Amino acid sequence: MKDPRQLAFETLLKLWKHQSYSNLSIAGVLGSSDLSGADKSFFTTLVYGVLERKLTLDYNLSLYLKEPLKKLNPKVYTALLLGAYQVLFLEKVPDHAAINEAVKLTRKNGVGFASGLCNAVLRKVASNGFCLPENDGSLEYYSVLYSVPVPLIRLWVDAYGLEKTEGILQDALGPRPLTVRVNTTRTTAEELIARLGEEGVTAVPHEAVGDALVLTSAGDLAALPSFRDGLFHVQDAASQLCCQNVEARPGMTVYDLCAAPGGKSCTLAEHMHNEGVVRAYDLYEKRVGLIAENAARLGLSIVEPAVGDATEFDPERPLADRVLCDVPCAGYGDIGRKPEIRFKDPGSVDNLPALQYDILDKAEQYVVDGGRLIYSTCSLNPAENEAVAERFLEEHDGWDLVLMKTYFPQDYHCDGFFNAVFEKAGER
Repeated sequence: MKDPRQLAFETLLKLWKHQSYSNLSIAGVLGSSDLSGADKSFFTTLVYGVLERKLTLDYNLSLYLKEPLKKLNPKVYTALLLGAYQVLFLEKVPDHAAINEAVKLTRKNGVGFASGLCNAVLRKVASNGFCLPENDGSLEYYSVLYSVPVPLIRLWVDAYGLEKTEGILQDALGPRPLTVRVNTTRTTAEELIARLGEEGVTAVPHEAVGDALVLTSAGDLAALPSFRDGLFHVQDAASQLCCQNVEARPGMTVYDLCAAPGGKSCTLAEHMHNEGVVRAYDLYEKRVGLIAENAARLGLSIVEPAVGDATEFDPERPLADRVLCDVPCAGYGDIGRKPEIRFKDPGSVDNLPALQYDILDKAEQYVVDGGRLIYSTCSLNPAENEAVAERFLEEHDGWDLVLMKTYFPQDYHCDGFFNAVFEKAGER
């Protein structure tokens, strides 16, 4: 049986190589390993922690290395990162244990030639403690402090100002709140809080979102009887706020054009008391299957999953009262939950606004007179958000702007999110 440090080492190496999402990689390891509950938690902490603090760790390691980090063997580099993270950020792990285990990783993984280097560098890290460059107010200082690349910080400072940006950066560090949506077709928030308490899980109402609960000590959610009974599903508070803005009511026809894995579709069906129809489309059949599985567990019979391309208008579809476009985006609002996203170059997503606008342009054709079109992203990037919404209004007559709002993590204890709601002229 592999220990959590070795699994973290292997997972990080794969993430560096394949540029995959950390949450999916971690879930894959947890699902196939026989680690104890405590070891699973430690493994998860190590992987997320190193990714989240990578630039800060790089700075501290570079103080004691003669050559640039990029010249290190990837296995040596990963062992150093894991050791430094434990020394600097995990108080419950003794320094000597963190150092010794990092040295063992080099020997177990074919880079024993660097065991001396690893030992010497990590001892200096432990001796000198957490270090930062001089606080000169530069973006480079904030980059090391919050472990976010300068180009992304610059984007946010230009868009939102330094104070708001610091709030985003601060909120992205540390564990994220686990927020769930109560399945109001089967229970109430009060009943679910009591039921979860019986199952050993503490749940409290979210301060800004009705029928949302924040869980602690939840462990493996899928193992909870209340989860298997379909009494809730995991959904960030920002996504729930977006669903509130749809204002879906019983008996309506609602389209969710980029729906997988179906969280918003299910929440909308609950808002509708499971009366009407929610057509949940996604481009890939496998992901459509996820929507079906989630809706079935929750007992939401009005959710109708189907394969559909949001960039192509289908004249055979009937019109809808509400059309939600939760479009593909850079995901910059998710850096606290998927820390690797922070390393995505803002210039690499310049093509997204064109795709996002194309989806919005096709979607408006499905809306009945007097109906609503909802545009959302989980990105904090005006080019993907306000610019797309404003272009839509400029190029489409007969639409009124009902709402345009950015949800900042520090304000709502949620992922960063953008939402624009348009209403079509006329009466239903």
